[in-house]
Amino acid sequence: MRADRFDLPLRILVQDPLPDLTLVLQKGATGKAEHLPPAPSSVPTQALAFDLEVTVTGALPDGRPRFLGAYVQGPPTGRFVYICVGKMAGQADSEFGGRMKIPLGALDWPLIEAAQPGGRIEGRVPGRNAKGGPALATVPILPPGWAAQARA
Repeated sequence: MRADRFDLPLRILVQDPLPDLTLVLQKGATGKAEHLPPAPSSVPTQALAFDLEVTVTGALPDGRPRFLGAYVQGPPTGRFVYICVGKMAGQADSEFGGRMKIPLGALDWPLIEAAQPGGRIEGRVPGRNAKGGPALATVPILPPGWAAQARA
C-alpha cells in the first residue's frame, strides 16, 4: 500500500465526553478553520466519533509516513489533528474552551498497510481529564492505540 500518494480514512472516538459540551473537528488552519460536528454513527452513546481522511504522501527522511490534508496540523515530524471544545467549538455559553490535540505520530507503515480497502484506522481518546473536566491540550491515544478496522 506504499503508493506515492493516497487518502487514509481515520476515525477518532472521544470516550466519555462531558454531557452538553460541544466538540467539533477542526478542518483548516486556525483563524480560517471550518468546524465539523461528530459523525452520525452507531457508536455507543458514551463516545463521539469523528471521521476524516489524511493524505499520505511518501515518507519523511526518517522513513515514517508523511501526512498532509485539510485536517492535519503541525510540523512534518509532529503532525496532529485538533478537536475544538466548548467556546472554541462555537459554544458561547460554555465554561470551557480549548482544543484537544490528537497526535498522529503512532500511525506507522505496518498499521497503515494493515488497513483493508474500505476500512479505516481508529483511535480512542479520553473525553475528560483526571479532574473530571474536559480533556484539553495533547491527549493520549487510549490502549490498545491506533488500530486497523474492517469496513463498518
